[in-house]
Amino acid sequence: MIVAFFGHSNYIGNSLDEKTVLDYLESVANGEGIEFYLGEYGAFDDFAYNCAKKYKTHHPSSKLIFITPYITPEHRRSVANNLNSRFDLILYPELEKIPLKYAIIHRNKWMVDKADLIIVFIKRQFGGAYKTYRYAKQKGKPILNIAPYDINLGLV
Repeated sequence: MIVAFFGHSNYIGNSLDEKTVLDYLESVANGEGIEFYLGEYGAFDDFAYNCAKKYKTHHPSSKLIFITPYITPEHRRSVANNLNSRFDLILYPELEKIPLKYAIIHRNKWMVDKADLIIVFIKRQFGGAYKTYRYAKQKGKPILNIAPYDINLGLV
């Protein structure tokens, strides 16, 4: 099973959200290992990484996989210096022909296409995380939105 996470970069994590995610993962994965497709560019990405790492503690066959949107020389150095110790694997979808300013959008779509399950924190109807959430809905992917329900957004 592949699980991808998307959420607002200014997300503030809490133990209730973490428990919700971990309990949900236990119920859908039936104790099996999960390949977690993770980003590395905001507060929700940090939350997702921590949840995946905790899940992996109890399910060592799980994999923490950073999906990088860039392959520039500077980014390669950053990956080599900082991320190799955090992740089991670093994948680069073939995005060479995509302008750098659109790389994250295309990386996120690639992640959605590969994922079996999407976990999000979406509470507003704009931004990259919201666009990715809409793309996942269009693809018919199962989605867990851990954001509190907002009657104005009608997202949950």
